[in-house]
Amino acid sequence: MSLADVLSTELRTSGVRDFSVDDTDRAAYTTDASLFRLVPQVIVFPHDEADVSRTLTIARRLGVPITSRGAGTSIAGNAIGTGIILDFSRHMNEVLSLDPDAQAAWVQAGCIHAHLQAQARPHGLRFGPDPSTHTRCTIGGMIGNNACGPRALGYGRTGDNILALVVMLVDGTIVTLDDTDSSEQFPRLHELVGKELGTIRMNLGTFSRQVSGYGLEALLPENDFDLRRAFAGTEGTWGIVLAAKMRLVKDPTHTSAVVLGFEDMVAAAHDAPLLKDFPVAACEGLDSRMLDRVIDTKGAEAVPQLPKGAGWLVVELTGEDEAELVEETKRLIRESNAVDSAVLGAKAAAEVWGIRADGAGLVSRTPDGRDAHAGWEDSAVPVDHLGDYLRDLMDLLTEHGLWGIPYGHFGDGCLHMRVDFPLEDPDGPEVMRTFMVAATKLVARYGGSVSGEHGDGRARSELLRLVYPPAVIDLFKEVKELFDPQYLLNPGVIVDPDALSESLRLTQLPLREELPGTLAMAYEGESAGFASAVHRCTGIGKCRADSAAGGEVMCPSYQATRDERHSTRGRARVLQEMVSGDLLDSSWQSPEVADALDLCLSCKACGTECPTGTDMSTYKAEVLYQSYKGRLRPMKHYSLGFLPQLARVVTPLAPVVNRVSGLPGLTTVAKKLAGIDVRRSIPQFASTTFRKWWKTADGTAAEVGPGNSGTPESGAAQSDATSVGPRSKTHEVILFADSWSNHFAPRILAAAVAVLERAGVTVRVIDQTVCCGLPLISTGQLDAAKANLGATISALDATGDVPIIGVEPSCLATLKDDSQKLLADEASARVASRVQTFAQYLLSMGAELPRLDGVETLVQPHCHQSAIFGNAADKELLARTGAASTFLGGCCGLAGNFGVEEGHYETSVAVAEVALLPALREQEALRNQEPHAVGAGGAAGTGEVAGDGDRTRVVLADGYSCRTQIADLSNAQGVSLPELLAWGWGLEPAR
Repeated sequence: MSLADVLSTELRTSGVRDFSVDDTDRAAYTTDASLFRLVPQVIVFPHDEADVSRTLTIARRLGVPITSRGAGTSIAGNAIGTGIILDFSRHMNEVLSLDPDAQAAWVQAGCIHAHLQAQARPHGLRFGPDPSTHTRCTIGGMIGNNACGPRALGYGRTGDNILALVVMLVDGTIVTLDDTDSSEQFPRLHELVGKELGTIRMNLGTFSRQVSGYGLEALLPENDFDLRRAFAGTEGTWGIVLAAKMRLVKDPTHTSAVVLGFEDMVAAAHDAPLLKDFPVAACEGLDSRMLDRVIDTKGAEAVPQLPKGAGWLVVELTGEDEAELVEETKRLIRESNAVDSAVLGAKAAAEVWGIRADGAGLVSRTPDGRDAHAGWEDSAVPVDHLGDYLRDLMDLLTEHGLWGIPYGHFGDGCLHMRVDFPLEDPDGPEVMRTFMVAATKLVARYGGSVSGEHGDGRARSELLRLVYPPAVIDLFKEVKELFDPQYLLNPGVIVDPDALSESLRLTQLPLREELPGTLAMAYEGESAGFASAVHRCTGIGKCRADSAAGGEVMCPSYQATRDERHSTRGRARVLQEMVSGDLLDSSWQSPEVADALDLCLSCKACGTECPTGTDMSTYKAEVLYQSYKGRLRPMKHYSLGFLPQLARVVTPLAPVVNRVSGLPGLTTVAKKLAGIDVRRSIPQFASTTFRKWWKTADGTAAEVGPGNSGTPESGAAQSDATSVGPRSKTHEVILFADSWSNHFAPRILAAAVAVLERAGVTVRVIDQTVCCGLPLISTGQLDAAKANLGATISALDATGDVPIIGVEPSCLATLKDDSQKLLADEASARVASRVQTFAQYLLSMGAELPRLDGVETLVQPHCHQSAIFGNAADKELLARTGAASTFLGGCCGLAGNFGVEEGHYETSVAVAEVALLPALREQEALRNQEPHAVGAGGAAGTGEVAGDGDRTRVVLADGYSCRTQIADLSNAQGVSLPELLAWGWGLEPAR
């Protein structure tokens, strides 16, 4: 029996309620946000301290190491282990109490930082330190690393904000540490410290960002033997934090965001000491190359206008008197040595801070596509030495032939950097070690620390002997053994450390040999293809954040399940094990991989929202393609993958098919045979498709839509493209008549024509007989997808250089993104450069827009549009119409074929419950308070435009999937943007 099986039996017998020895879960927990890989035996998700106690009892009896873990965002490798992982984030994650008067909150170890902030905010309070991972990191994890973040300059480190701790020691004893003297509770520790006062005073606590090793300076007599603060930064090696009472602070009344531009980052670092004389809460160094990466990924509109320079200091000043703060802001600009400066508005400031928060991912790749790694990640020196230290560090990189972008907490002397260590080369680990040793000697020469906030972990613990004298290293060891004589608590870090080149994820495993078979997809910047691509994930865990609250999407299935295996990071780890590990079946048919990918909605959000660009929808398509190559597929792949082709066959029989689909018994059987969940509705086919209507149109709007039978018969086929409207018009577009809209919602394409004609645009529609192939891509039928998409790209490429627009975001995204991955040719690149959304085109050509004052739109953006095009154009367009718009974050949950497939219904609904369904219920409640609300009809089509005379409420959803989900799960109906604009102009086509 394996150790994992033994532990499983022991845990079950002892009454531990939630744990896993499943290989998929173990694979997902093999690493955190670091370079290191350790395979755990079991992951325990404790409900309470009793579960922790039972687990610890088993660990002691069997001699199995135990590691505490929050969100797993540790960059130093201090949240992984070979024994038991205690994941506190699933159950022990509550804010237990919050006292606004005392400005304090009790939280469990797994409480997410952002959740505490959300509960403190209504009281005008906040928790001071805020790491860049604040949307997903846990308070327990912050205590373990003594985390800081940008605003530690104003509010101190995590350890400075602990009012009390509840800790379980290795023998199972639970102690509460507060502001009372702990010397009587820990007499041996008190005695040991008393013998080493000189050693501690000389070497520890010398500057604010000295986090390396143990913070024993908190135990000095002058610091009242404060064991609470000493526990911060111990990385789970002294005991297991169960709960904490944290200090809250008042939000500043006024803030000012200043950006100072410099010739380079070294010049910026030299100016950082100036800030000590100003009311600064945060000061971050930002390299221009980070913004270049954002522009490459999300477009220029994602980056605000900044002052001239190649490096910036982003400074946040705070104060209670606005006039004084304005004067301090002016003085800072005046006294700085910046070549340029700017005071940012709230929106631009938020964008800059968002870019900074994504820094670890943005600097994880070199301009030529190589990986840059954590390791020399967060060194720190007294701020007066920062400029000289950074200059010497950049010279050291050059000397070793390495590359890195410095950024980070310049205001208090801490900088972040990822370095392109060639870890896949045979001598890669030695190159890394040589540089790390040299860099450690450099930082020590400046009186600095190898860690300024992330802890030492496996990345830097071995280097402590180069920073501290032997007496300090010996003292660390003695203290560790007082708390944990058997070395069961997170062994291998700080004391008796693992070698920094040991257990490296990219070197301890076989190098990345490709799996058998020709890869079907192109991976940008990845010369080694799929295997390199899946290792792109660095584990910073943004996919675990409550993204919907911030208007983003990633990762829908994790938002619904809160299960690591269903996060983008968890899936990436499982795929990494498949391509290069020894834990899972290293084949495309790995059942663990199938399990991990099953609930991926292929929303595409991770491709752009993940700072490292980990594109799970592409990886899933590849795995499905390779795993079913030459094999019979599930029926749902055929029924849903070829639905557009099936629709062309069925359309002539639409009235009959629509009637038959309404027969309950027959429909249920058909759904089961097709692999479709019986609770899903069957779409109604249009009796007259848009194409049929288009070929007979003569410039006047004809009736088009489901059930319309009085439309003229189809005219002669056209060889290239046809147009409606006078040829003298200045503007011209190709309207891409996607299969979904053509067969199921032709009214939307007709509404688009009406709006475009009203704007003076000549509309052309190609006579294409194939679709973009998205259902084939999402089911991994990539050969057929290539054929479909290739024909469509050829047809579109032959239409000149006019813009290509459409009404279905997923199809447009396929033309813009997937075509280049699948076809990777010049034609797909040319077509992609011409593709725009409906809103983008109307704005670009300066179209006059209808006034929609009094219209309130609840907008469910399509995931693919959010990922590939963004929603900025839609927001601007609606704002110009005068409509009041609320844009939801999160996915609708249907996601093309995903939510229709049998076995996905519950997850699909759970995803919708993250943001969409609560918003719809709230809107319905508002409507119920307006008894005179009436339908506006017209261009709303099957959508609902309801109002009370002064107010009109609209659910706006451009995606066919989104509208279907809304109709299936609520009393509302979705309206598309073309329909809304057509209604606003009074141009709605009859139905």
